[in-house]
Amino acid sequence: VQLVESGGGSVQAGGSMRLSCAASGNTGSSRCLGWFRQAPGKEREGVATIYTGGSQTAYTDSVKGRSTVSQDKEKAMVYLQMNSLKPDDTAMYYCAARKPGVYCTWASKDYDYWGQGTQVTVS
Repeated sequence: VQLVESGGGSVQAGGSMRLSCAASGNTGSSRCLGWFRQAPGKEREGVATIYTGGSQTAYTDSVKGRSTVSQDKEKAMVYLQMNSLKPDDTAMYYCAARKPGVYCTWASKDYDYWGQGTQVTVS
C-alpha cells in the first residue's frame, strides 16, 4: 500500500483544516488506517484511526470532539477534518496503514505503511 498525504498548511488558531490521504495498491482489503502527528522534539502520537471494513473510528483525547476521520472507499481516500485548531496541533501529520485484518492501535510501531507527511502549522 502506498499512502500520500495532502491538505496541510498554515492556519490561524480556531480555524479548520482537512487532511487527505490517498491510498493505492492493495486497497481492497479491510484494514486500519491511522493519522499520526509529530511535533519537533516530541514523539510521534496517534491522532485518529479508522477501520475501513466497518468505519469504526477512534480519537485521541486531545482532538476528540473537534476532529473527524472519514473515508471514501470508492476513491480509496481517508480524511481528517480538524476544527478549532490550536497551536498545540502544529506538527507533521502522517497517514499510516496496518496490514489487512488486524485491529487499530495507537502504537506507531504497529503500522506497516507510511506516507511522507504533511505539515500543519497553527499560529
